[in-house]
Amino acid sequence: MLFRSSFRNNLLLIYSVVFLIFIAMMLFYLYKREKNYRIETLNAELHNVVKITDNYINANAIDLNADFIRIDSLVKLFPQSNLRLTIVDNLGNVLYDSSIPDASELDNHKNRSEIIEASKNRFGASIRESESTGKPYYYYAELINGRYMRAAVIYDAAVDNFLTGNKNFLLVVLTAFLLVWIAILFITNKFSESITKLRDFAQSVGQNKPYDTAQKFPKNEIGFIGEEILAIYNNLLHTKNDLANEREKLFRHLDALNEGVAFFSKERELMLKNDYFTQLLNIISGDLRVFIPNLFDIAEFNEIADFIEKYQNEEITGAELPKIEYQVSTGGRFFRVRCVIFNDKSFEVVLSDITKLAKSKLIKQQMTSNIAHELKTPVASVKGYIETLINNEDIERDKQRYFLERTLAQTDRLAELINDIAVLNKIEETNAGYNTEKISVKKVVKEAIDNFKSAIDAKKMKVEINIGNNVVTSGNKSLIFSIFQNLIENAVNYSGDESTIRVFVYNEDKKFYHFSFSDDGIGIPEEHFSRIFERFYRVDSGRSRKSGGTGLGLAIVKNAVTLHRGEISIRKRAGGGTEFLFALPK
Repeated sequence: MLFRSSFRNNLLLIYSVVFLIFIAMMLFYLYKREKNYRIETLNAELHNVVKITDNYINANAIDLNADFIRIDSLVKLFPQSNLRLTIVDNLGNVLYDSSIPDASELDNHKNRSEIIEASKNRFGASIRESESTGKPYYYYAELINGRYMRAAVIYDAAVDNFLTGNKNFLLVVLTAFLLVWIAILFITNKFSESITKLRDFAQSVGQNKPYDTAQKFPKNEIGFIGEEILAIYNNLLHTKNDLANEREKLFRHLDALNEGVAFFSKERELMLKNDYFTQLLNIISGDLRVFIPNLFDIAEFNEIADFIEKYQNEEITGAELPKIEYQVSTGGRFFRVRCVIFNDKSFEVVLSDITKLAKSKLIKQQMTSNIAHELKTPVASVKGYIETLINNEDIERDKQRYFLERTLAQTDRLAELINDIAVLNKIEETNAGYNTEKISVKKVVKEAIDNFKSAIDAKKMKVEINIGNNVVTSGNKSLIFSIFQNLIENAVNYSGDESTIRVFVYNEDKKFYHFSFSDDGIGIPEEHFSRIFERFYRVDSGRSRKSGGTGLGLAIVKNAVTLHRGEISIRKRAGGGTEFLFALPK
């Protein structure tokens, strides 16, 4: 109610001020107009007087006889009781004055204001005090036939009232103003009700307060506008809620992506991003202090900056949007960078960590190359032996046996290589979907030792196993067996005669058993530790083939441990030899 009253009062005040200004301007205009009209009327009367006098002078040849005293009889005939008639020649000499018996006594009138004005214009008029009589007059003068004819009336209250505009219409205007003001007061009461409701609505919306959207407005123009605004608000509110839901979905979708996504405006200002984008940006730049606005200052994103600059002033049309894609690498990791520019010149940047894919591709390329290389030697040997047997029919029997034994050895090597490759492929394809069971580690180790018992005995090696019967791991039995099988085979082939193999549990926690597998043989030089688990990597390029190895044993160990969510590392053993440390789940 306070706002409504204030609004109404302000409206009335504004109306009153505007109306009063309008009335003042109107009064001034009408007053001036009526005053000018009355002056023109008086001038017209005095013009008739001087015109009649001029005609009288001409008719009676008064000018020729200089008998201007005869004009007195004419003056008495005019209705103006206080009329003063004066005749002045073109030099300013007074020839006749009805108020002064002897006109020759009067001063020269050449400098009288009405005479000066009449000499320049058709007539002249002025209000001033007479120098000869001392009375105020309204003078009117005309230059006729080379003489100045001047008529004047005493400027008394009657003349002043006549020349002053009629002020009676002011009362009429003020009365009309009051009537209109009362009508406006009534109208503003209705008008302010609609305005008050609009104000309450705007205030509630502006402060995010609830508003009764079912509220009705008065049945007038403002009320109709209010209802239309309320309907638009309801539609916008529904749209806003729908957009908020869609925005929430978009945020969840972006956060669920395995890619970093960021959207930028035409001016390169960030509009939207997910957290993963910031993480990948920091990894690529190598600086955790880098912020997204500095994105285009990073060397790895120079191509995107140039790409965006290229289309800055070009119109983008058609369904095919401009895009760029390239790869960057840092710290042994690989990333794909993509940028798409939209029709309004805004754009998105997508960062993807393709390290696993890139490394897998690289590994497969290397593995294919290595397999081809590894297969080449045994295949060539087998081919050579068979060709020798075919081309030499008379070869001695013991020689034939030798070639056949060598051929068999090479085929065994091929079979072993194919088997190891199959194990690796199985690990990669199985991933987390392998079958698990409870496995006694001590039993698996003993089984693997038994497979190499003859070689161990021949080299006078010792085996020490310190694993309790209660050490049971959860995993795939064939892969767990492959871990120990390959480690033992590696030790038997390369540690040397009379060395000792030791297998024991050095620690355990809630989730894992931590194993140590070592030998005290010749060991592996430390410079090879970083690559020892790579496929087909050899410390000595020739010793693996001489010992019958495929170069895949430690790669199988690494992948099998990793598949079981464990980790494996290698270090130089105190006292000589090599020690492998790895964890298997309970």
